[in-house]
Amino acid sequence: MKMPRIKQVYKEKAIPGLKKELGIENPMAIPRLAKVVVNVGVGKILKDTKRVEDVIASLEAITGQKVVQTKARKAIAGFKTREGLEIGVRVTLHGARMWDFLDRLFHVALPRVRDFQGIQRSAIDKSGNGNIGIKEHTVFPEIVPEKVQHIFSFQINIVTTAKNKKEGEALFRLIGLPLRQEEDKQEK
Repeated sequence: MKMPRIKQVYKEKAIPGLKKELGIENPMAIPRLAKVVVNVGVGKILKDTKRVEDVIASLEAITGQKVVQTKARKAIAGFKTREGLEIGVRVTLHGARMWDFLDRLFHVALPRVRDFQGIQRSAIDKSGNGNIGIKEHTVFPEIVPEKVQHIFSFQINIVTTAKNKKEGEALFRLIGLPLRQEEDKQEK
């Protein structure tokens, strides 16, 4: 089986680049990708079971893995949720599926997003993890736009072993995540 481009870039360019940029000698201390969590909230369309089934089928096609339904932990009257009500679906990707998903995300899906200027640096939190919101699931090649009846958005959380934002940003930049070039005014 052929190695995904992202994993190859990580091994050949990111590891030596991180060693040099962060001054890390121990290879086990180098930041790496731990997992990818893809999450969709279905609270608004909960009563329409056909739409929920479409969301589940589309998410399984995009990630290549079975979804897990998430339940509300407590009742919130304003959102009309009760404890135990299924309000979302989630997929956690590790290993080869994670690398394949990230490869398709970076090289196929994100370039297909309309008016894409890059991911803001604020998408990387203080722990070095990346959080990306996708507004239309149709940017993935597994979804046939002609067959889509309802468009939904979802959240992608890329969890790393980075200790801080600087390490996380260096890791994402070196593996090829398209970060915006200009600095955010809030960070200065």
